[in-house]
Amino acid sequence: MRVDDPAYGAGSTDVRLATGLSKRETEVMDLIATGHSNGEIAQRLFLSEKTVKNHVNRIYAKLGADCRGTAIGLWRSLTPGLTPGQEQI
Repeated sequence: MRVDDPAYGAGSTDVRLATGLSKRETEVMDLIATGHSNGEIAQRLFLSEKTVKNHVNRIYAKLGADCRGTAIGLWRSLTPGLTPGQEQI
């Protein structure tokens, strides 16, 4: 499924609106919250690791987080039921 597919993110629209994240940033944050490294995210989404790092930095800024752990905690509070190893796609 592509990130611009209308079916993508149907359940995460409210979270995207609340956080101001783009569809791609939401997809990256879902993967971060489920324990994936930047390298794993890059491989899975067919991106360079530098692009993933850029997404991560924008996510931190939009969530007001200073580190991965804080971002994950905030994300999990906004997406109840999301557990490690389970993407919200």
